[in-house]
Amino acid sequence: MKIAVASSGLGHVARGIETWAMSLADPLAERGVQVTLFGGAAPIERVSGFRCQVSGPESHSRACPIRVLPCLRRGDRAARRLAACSPAFAWRWGLTSAYGWEQLSFWRRLWGILRAEGFDILHVQDPMLACWCQAFRRAGLLRTRVVLAHGTEESPEFLRRFSHVQHLAPWHRQALLDANRSAGWTGKARHYDIPNFVDIETFRPATSVEKKAGRRELGIPEDAFVIGTVAAVKKSHKRMDYLIREFARLSRPAKAYLLAAGARTDESDVVRREADSLAAGRVKIEFDLPRERMPLLYGAMDVFVLTSLFEMMPIAVIEAMASGLPAITHRHPVLEWMAGEGGAGVDMRKDGALASFLESLSPDWIEARGRTARNRAVQMFSAEVVVGRIMEMYEEVLKE
Repeated sequence: MKIAVASSGLGHVARGIETWAMSLADPLAERGVQVTLFGGAAPIERVSGFRCQVSGPESHSRACPIRVLPCLRRGDRAARRLAACSPAFAWRWGLTSAYGWEQLSFWRRLWGILRAEGFDILHVQDPMLACWCQAFRRAGLLRTRVVLAHGTEESPEFLRRFSHVQHLAPWHRQALLDANRSAGWTGKARHYDIPNFVDIETFRPATSVEKKAGRRELGIPEDAFVIGTVAAVKKSHKRMDYLIREFARLSRPAKAYLLAAGARTDESDVVRREADSLAAGRVKIEFDLPRERMPLLYGAMDVFVLTSLFEMMPIAVIEAMASGLPAITHRHPVLEWMAGEGGAGVDMRKDGALASFLESLSPDWIEARGRTARNRAVQMFSAEVVVGRIMEMYEEVLKE
């Protein structure tokens, strides 16, 4: 079994997809799987905090090799210009976006390696990498099978292209099957229901001493009630502006503190200005935090909040749960399934709803839900549990 895990953004983008790719490779290698991790770039300062430390075109972590395939980057002027010049019909290949051109330039290098070195399976979340691998296999240009871990909100029509789809939550799998049934689709794709996972030893509840030390290091009052979130710092989708407004509504502002961390975006400056305007001195935003500092960040929180209305399966939620934090999310089936009794759902479409809920929390509720969250993360979302299921999936794929 020779497995390729790939992400065109690895090394220059901080999202769940890149975290997923990096986090998957080492546990597979530690279980004896011959796995290679491919990334689009890997400057040392961007990858610090992951196990793979990269200083050249190929480097090795303690468990898995990582190979860097230089490509266009979605933030580069060249990629944006190509996307702007692409004809309208190029959307079929994802080439009307800079991200699509990044994936294409990455695929041009990856394809030759997959073919020359005889990889059995390519496992990706980048949708167009999966699309091209599937198309090349059907055309007889490649023997590598592809598994798309569906984490990017692609349509049912797009997903019907693939023979093997990994769904990150039961709701997503059922929604696709229902859509296919309604459309009269009779394809014979295999659908797997396997979630994201975390290292439960890295992400664990902080001791009281660790919590105080973490808050001192982050410049947060040790006696504050710390509400935390981890998500791209943006208004669209992640709705950081809603979180800041709800935080500012709290009736005991002197005790409350908002700690946010995530990737910088084009909307980040607007979010920061809103925080300064509504809750000056009580909001701390950490941009592009190195991954090794994330446990310290979660350890400084009392509760975790995610204000997006829809998600595929955010890794930050299970990192928070593994860290012993109650997960407070919008009332969506995926998010409520993730948290279970280890958190609560709030209708975050309503102004004032989140603030009212946060004010109702008691120390006993936080402690009990946090303990349940940790247990749920260990039982359902640990690497030990999930990676075993992924390996079983690989075996099934290779039999077909």
